Amino acid sequence: MTTGSTWHNWAGNQVARPDRVLAPRDIGELADLVRAADGEGSRVKAIGSGHSFTAIGVTDGIQVRLGRLADLLSADRSTGLVTVEAGMPLHRLNGELAERGLALRNLGDIDRQTVAGAISTGTHGTGQRLGGLAAQVRALQIVLADGSVVTCSATEHPELFSAARVGLGALGILATVTLQAEPAFALRAQERPMSLPSVLGDLDALVADNDHFEFFWFPHTDTTLTKCNNRLPARTPLQPLGRRQSFVQDELFSNGVFGLACGLGRLRPALIPRINAATAGSLGRRTYADASYKVFVSTRRVRFVEMEYGVPAEAVRAAIEGIRRVIDMHDLRVSFPVEVRFTAADDIPLSTASGRASAYLAVHMYKGQPYDTYFRAVEAVMRDLDGRPHWGKVHYQDADSLAARYPRFHEFLAVRDTVDPRGRFANAYLDRVLGAVT
Repeated sequence: MTTGSTWHNWAGNQVARPDRVLAPRDIGELADLVRAADGEGSRVKAIGSGHSFTAIGVTDGIQVRLGRLADLLSADRSTGLVTVEAGMPLHRLNGELAERGLALRNLGDIDRQTVAGAISTGTHGTGQRLGGLAAQVRALQIVLADGSVVTCSATEHPELFSAARVGLGALGILATVTLQAEPAFALRAQERPMSLPSVLGDLDALVADNDHFEFFWFPHTDTTLTKCNNRLPARTPLQPLGRRQSFVQDELFSNGVFGLACGLGRLRPALIPRINAATAGSLGRRTYADASYKVFVSTRRVRFVEMEYGVPAEAVRAAIEGIRRVIDMHDLRVSFPVEVRFTAADDIPLSTASGRASAYLAVHMYKGQPYDTYFRAVEAVMRDLDGRPHWGKVHYQDADSLAARYPRFHEFLAVRDTVDPRGRFANAYLDRVLGAVT
């Protein structure tokens, strides 16, 4: 146990000064510390890798670090069911699965998050016919506020399972997660620049005709970088990027040169449109084939702050045009591209894709640049399109506004009131977005 420590998230925009920091060695210790906290009336928050941009994991009470609960417990190749401890980071899980000939169907483009943190905040990838990471969950083991350890699934405590797949850390502390994996597969990746008008004109086909489609629009230009990832038949020879090519394109340019350009833009914002034009003009084409998790994931060393909204899929063009208007109207200088992705509907109460096929639009600002004007104006655009904010990314919504966007919002609150009636897992962020436990 440590006291008086200071914690920062990855982006550096959130700070916590917990009263105590605890790192349980097993589920029994985790249950004991939660039971003790309930007895003394203390609030408890588990923290993962700190990749959320909101204060969802911030506490001035007891901070629980799950780094010791990070093992693969079982992997059944015949069923694809994989059970991991909740503190395992995704990059380790992907490696463990690959060694066993397994893979997850869909992933986001960052793999530093813990499994618990990723599903609890609604992390997703892209693919019109695919859900996010939480849609691949088949069972959860949760430590509730009274210290009890409960296993839930679609058939066992189904109401708790339904809500806890995207639980925001509000229902308990996840101890283990069972995911539906499948036989390992490869993806053929095609990346190429396209004009924004061309992308928007062909968008329906681009989304429908690719297993995974996304694009990045560079503000102050009409240029996008498109990414089309498609499954390859089993035993197709791979064509991975060479070590030198990967270093030059993904490390040197995408991180090193881009980081320098962002730093220059922060010092001299007036240069950003010209920097973006130069970046967009240098984009090339590349095609390669590799293991799925290697294609899904990108290395992100340039630090930023992010807002992301999910809107109904049919509203994506209006959302993009709205972001363009915001940048022009407020005379903003934005270094980072706008990322656009797509997922299928799911049945999870607080998933941003709950009950509807969704398009996601993510806006970023380089670390140290002011983002409030940009994000608030973009949020106003998304609000008018029935947008739902990503739970782990900056937004300004509260329980009243969010309840109107989630048809099953009160269903989630009813579960919370049952399993955490004294608000042991609450914090200021959850009080704002869910309402305080009464």
